[in-house]
Amino acid sequence: MQPAARLSAAIEILEAWQAGLPVEQALSRWARGARYAGSKDRAAVRDHVYDGLRQKGACAAAGGAESGRGLILGLLRLQGGEPADVFTGEGHAPDVLSAEEVAFSAPPLDPNLNVPSWLLPLLAARAGGSLPDLLSSFTTRAPLWLRVNLQRATREDAARALAEDGLITRASSEVATALEVTEGGRRLHLSTAYEAGLVEPQDLSVQWAVQRIKWPKTGRILDYCAGGGGKALAIADQTRAAIFAHDASARRMSDLTPRAARAGVQITQLSTEDLHTHAPYDLVLCDVPCSGSGTWRRDPEAKWRLTPQVLEDLTKTQAGILVEAAELVAPGGQLIYMTCSLFEAENEAQIAGFLARTPGWQIGATHIDTPLSASDGFFTAQLRRT
Repeated sequence: MQPAARLSAAIEILEAWQAGLPVEQALSRWARGARYAGSKDRAAVRDHVYDGLRQKGACAAAGGAESGRGLILGLLRLQGGEPADVFTGEGHAPDVLSAEEVAFSAPPLDPNLNVPSWLLPLLAARAGGSLPDLLSSFTTRAPLWLRVNLQRATREDAARALAEDGLITRASSEVATALEVTEGGRRLHLSTAYEAGLVEPQDLSVQWAVQRIKWPKTGRILDYCAGGGGKALAIADQTRAAIFAHDASARRMSDLTPRAARAGVQITQLSTEDLHTHAPYDLVLCDVPCSGSGTWRRDPEAKWRLTPQVLEDLTKTQAGILVEAAELVAPGGQLIYMTCSLFEAENEAQIAGFLARTPGWQIGATHIDTPLSASDGFFTAQLRRT
């Protein structure tokens, strides 16, 4: 595909998204109908789409419209390109620019436009004077971080194995398990290091949060909202305790069994009905459903789908999960609460509400990262049952 054809595809996908189709479904639908598109074409189209979503407000302002065409036209202008060289109408290129599009004068860049206006006060409460830097961070692509499975290899050995397959990495100075992929990341799942279970994709902020916690070396640990099981796998690499994984939607854990086998660890998956069979647990981890505001550069669609009602519903769900999970913790055991949110309502206020409503618990350490201090935003609170 020519560069102009890739932009036409991005316009088509963004318009499907604006019509209500989730962006990943829109990308998949386009790919099924574009058998001619190679892997590099699909990757380039995906990058255009996600770049447009990260800066949707600024792109719409620069392009003069919120349509898919307007977003891509604005994106080109923000990137310093010459739209007339691409919008030619030739072959599969976007239609030629109209007189209005040519004459349009883009306003000064306003990074506040890239977040729904009702969310700006919530972000300002977290970032304070660093709000402009935080908003700017949302417009860039997130780095790819890997967690080294230390039961399989040292970090140095994993880095060498990745390099043999063309993946260049750098080691984190703060997190002993973390490698950032600086080159060749698209080849990760074809690499020997990945297939042999030496590494797993996991964000730096998550690895850092796992590293800060003193996991029981024996006993029982439950990952209550396990999802794909990334944290359960990370915990299993640090302890000989029995690890259990549960999720309200069991299908989210469908890949956990092969991932655990690749890593060489044992994780027992539990249905909701089986949770009490193995209770009480020495530690229960709750990485609860949340707004995902700390991960918006990975999932920029989420900020445009979030509404005040959705956020309110999420906080109610989080409060309910805390109550349910707390009942599973043994006396003297720990309850770890995590979100990838930057909002106080989902973090500090959630913990304060739980402690006010639930006697017999005490707060330990809390910590929050933002994309300015780690690669994503991530909150952790450690609670102990007295």
